[in-house]
Amino acid sequence: MGTLKKFFKDTIIYGLATVLPRLMNFVLVPLHTEKLNTSSYSDNTTFYIYAAFFNVLLTYGMETAFFRFFSKSEEKGKVFSTVFISLVVTTLLFLVPVVSYSTQLAALVNLDTNYFNLLVGVLALDALVVAPFAYLRATGRPIKFTAIKLSNIAVYVLLNFFFLWAIPKFGMSFSNYDSNDLVKYIFISNLTASITTLLLLSPYFFKTKLEFSIKIFKQLFSYGWPIMVAGLAYVINENFDKWLLPTVLGKDINGAYSGCYKIAVFMTIFIQAFRLGAEPFFFNYAKEKNAQKTYAVIMKYFVICGSLMMVGIVAYLNIFKELIVRDESYWVAIEIVPVVLLANLCLGIYFNLAIWYKLTDKTRFGMYISIIGAFITIVFNYLMIERIGFMASAWATLAAYASMMMISYTLGKKHYPVPYDVIKIGSYLGLAILLSAISYYRFNTNYYISTVIVLVFLGIIFISEKNEIKQLLKK
Repeated sequence: MGTLKKFFKDTIIYGLATVLPRLMNFVLVPLHTEKLNTSSYSDNTTFYIYAAFFNVLLTYGMETAFFRFFSKSEEKGKVFSTVFISLVVTTLLFLVPVVSYSTQLAALVNLDTNYFNLLVGVLALDALVVAPFAYLRATGRPIKFTAIKLSNIAVYVLLNFFFLWAIPKFGMSFSNYDSNDLVKYIFISNLTASITTLLLLSPYFFKTKLEFSIKIFKQLFSYGWPIMVAGLAYVINENFDKWLLPTVLGKDINGAYSGCYKIAVFMTIFIQAFRLGAEPFFFNYAKEKNAQKTYAVIMKYFVICGSLMMVGIVAYLNIFKELIVRDESYWVAIEIVPVVLLANLCLGIYFNLAIWYKLTDKTRFGMYISIIGAFITIVFNYLMIERIGFMASAWATLAAYASMMMISYTLGKKHYPVPYDVIKIGSYLGLAILLSAISYYRFNTNYYISTVIVLVFLGIIFISEKNEIKQLLKK
């Protein structure tokens, strides 16, 4: 239990590095949806779709590979420097042709050339800080990690408010300020925040002697490239809908869909916080004799917290809707939220289950599973969007992540069996789905009944887990 308490403590600290930035981003959603029409918001979404895609390409699985080999290597400094040097070199190799042909490439991806150039800058800077950030996590420095992450988001948020709100509000005059192209200033804010992060992490570039090991690089790349492919598939699962919807249903629908999708941000925050704390913990704890049992307990509490979050958000969805997406023109897509919440919870369970192929160095299975998910996403969207509209994209996301979750669990039982309490986990998940459906479809505007539903679910969890929770808190 002491180990679990440490895990939860580190996860909470890492969670701050995720929760607070996401909450600050959450503050930006009302600003963006108020200042940008649905079509412009669609452009903003497209920018970050490409950012996510190329970010995976530029890091090619090196972050996870770093954790794997750093935790077990006796030459930790050499592992870090090899990862760092390889990322610097590949980033430079990326920049030369992309900058040279920026106009043509911008047209290819259907982005304004100025937007594209800002995108390239953000991508390069973010790739350069992957190794230092991973080093902070692997060496157990969550507070410093969190402080730098918060500095990044603080710069980003403050500049967003300065460009989109303060300048028009107070009538400030700037010769190059274009009030008809506010989206551009969101991207400029991002680039400035990335520069700030690079400067703050620059001391860690030379924490160890810089030496490149071809042997270590081959091991890292062999481990990491399937993770890269899996990451690309994940980007497809997350963003293919927002890439296809403008073409099929128009930018306005895509903007509304993307705006309402943001309401599921709390589930995304929870999953990201869990991953930041769990990934290094799982690798470092793998040699302990009771590792599998510990992983099983972590999974159970992950599902409990995620299920409770889903029930709570659905119960008060109208409140969240008015707080986060204030422009009513976006609300046409509000019905996607319960489905997207469940889809993301399934994704979180999959991330938890994925430890089996990471610990057994069988990352190619993660690649296969993610490719299956991407295939489901692509086919479902292409076949169903014209038939049932934007809801097809939400259901496609759920189908993809639920399938990945079930496939990973089935394979994990064979290759790295973990004694998950499937009955309890399934019961909590099933009950959460039932209560969320009752709350949304029957008592959508009755907050008294919705509150009772949340309390009932919370009470069932407490009664079922009170002995273990008390034991954990005593340690």
